[in-house]
Amino acid sequence: MRLIEIRLLDGPNVYRLEPAVKIEVALGRRRSWYGQRIPPRHALVRLGAAVPARTWPDQVAGVVAWLRRLRADHGEGTSGVAVHRSSDPGHWIVSYPWRGGERAQAIAQAALTLAERNVSPTRRARLTGAQQRLVSRWSERISAAKATPPAWIRTVDRRMPIVSISGTNGKSTVTRLITHILVNAGRHVGTTTSDGVLVDERMVEPGDWTGPGGAAQILQRDDIDVAVLETARGGIVLRGAGYESNDASVITNVSSDHLDLQGIHTLPELAEVKATICRITKPDGWVVLNGDDPFVAQTARRVRARVAFFSLADGGSPLVRRHLSRGGRAYLLRDGELVEADGDRARSIVRVADVPIAIGGLARHNVANALAAAGGARGVGASIAEVRAGLTDFRPSSERSPGRLNIFRVGSNVVIVDFAHNEAGVTAVLDVAEGIAAGAAGRTAPITMIIGTAGDRPDDTLRGVARIAAERAQRIAIKETLRYLRGRSRESMIGELLAGVRAARFPTSEIPVYETETEALEAELKRNGETTARAATSRVVVLMCHEEREEVFRLLDRLGGRAVDVASELTQLVPRLQDRPRS
Repeated sequence: MRLIEIRLLDGPNVYRLEPAVKIEVALGRRRSWYGQRIPPRHALVRLGAAVPARTWPDQVAGVVAWLRRLRADHGEGTSGVAVHRSSDPGHWIVSYPWRGGERAQAIAQAALTLAERNVSPTRRARLTGAQQRLVSRWSERISAAKATPPAWIRTVDRRMPIVSISGTNGKSTVTRLITHILVNAGRHVGTTTSDGVLVDERMVEPGDWTGPGGAAQILQRDDIDVAVLETARGGIVLRGAGYESNDASVITNVSSDHLDLQGIHTLPELAEVKATICRITKPDGWVVLNGDDPFVAQTARRVRARVAFFSLADGGSPLVRRHLSRGGRAYLLRDGELVEADGDRARSIVRVADVPIAIGGLARHNVANALAAAGGARGVGASIAEVRAGLTDFRPSSERSPGRLNIFRVGSNVVIVDFAHNEAGVTAVLDVAEGIAAGAAGRTAPITMIIGTAGDRPDDTLRGVARIAAERAQRIAIKETLRYLRGRSRESMIGELLAGVRAARFPTSEIPVYETETEALEAELKRNGETTARAATSRVVVLMCHEEREEVFRLLDRLGGRAVDVASELTQLVPRLQDRPRS
């Protein structure tokens, strides 16, 4: 039996909706996970499900028996110890609640040591002198350990409502949209995002604050009325959520990203982790789920709160239609409008044409984000009119939504700066690029895509990003993401991207590799011509931007770039939308 880790989770997690100790062990020979990202039903692993005792290996059963005895001996009771399977071959996980951190850690270490030494946990067992001394030493160590309480915020100790947002793509945009709706409505809002902590949309602490530390910063303030918390997978897996409950929760979608980290390998497993924020939503609160994403939608079966779906499908997906037939709530796209439907009644929220981030409906991922944000804002008390005002006023600018579909005119070129960190993100931004590139009379402007992302993605994700780009763009360039190699070599990163390009049968001999994002963008803009103004779009350049966002914006300003972030101007970028009636 090999110990993988002992981890103290300070708040709700995939195993328990309370602080928990996670003990992960591995049995048998070392094997790596290999399988399908969307596994067949017989291969599904429910991470949080407790497996019956009859299936436990003897070594795991020994650890559980010692945990129960030691917890009982030190006043923590015997209940609550559960065993779970991991999709990593041979890995088993034991979880149990804790109240004192150092003591919980000592109990875990003692149980593992005593089980490995084959010391019987039964009180009537006849132990050798050495075994008795070992048990006594560990008992003394446990008794002497401090009992620092978990760092989570209990429901009784918070005074403001919380809306939590998670998902693979769009969670930052939805977080900022909900924040803007509420600030526009006169609320004082504390927000955590992957860009930093904000109060009333003003940055107060830059950095990635999507874990429990960011939540604590907001929930301990006394100058805000509502908390809007972007919640990442990593925080839930590594520390748990930082609070006991929320009043509304939103999951945007689940797609291939951050897989093969911390034992999460498949999309159903990733969805289960993200669903933690929905399982802690209060019974009188709202859970807002993507009804077009089956992995997200199934979360509805595991929550206590009221459920609202959002859907881009015509009339809603079959699941959403069934939900409405039972009197449920959904946020839908109907006849060019965003609507809130309750059963067979529907209320218009806003026209898609009036929502800047939707680009007249071309940016379908942002139409979905607007629907999700409407549901989240309504879940913490915003009116339909307040949602409408916020959605029409929110611009995809470099100030308000940095790195999320920021569009610029640079002479006759259009530049799109977007985070686009995975396959779904690349697909979404290329949908927009192709809509802008489609000229009149069948003329189409070429698309240049500058690709590169963080190195902690699996090989198949890196190749998928490059393959999608190469299938749809006319020119590919690679920018190195040296600050985010995260364990990879630069040669490995470039190699996987080139492998994806080759999979699309795109020639790789002339693909340039740039060291920085600014170098890549400037070189590609100046390639084959100047950037002076002309009537039509001559080229669309898409930059996957991760490292040098502010430097990229300054470069665009130096090159005479002009931000395009007003609804009417954005629509004018898209030839097929220019003659659309504005009724």
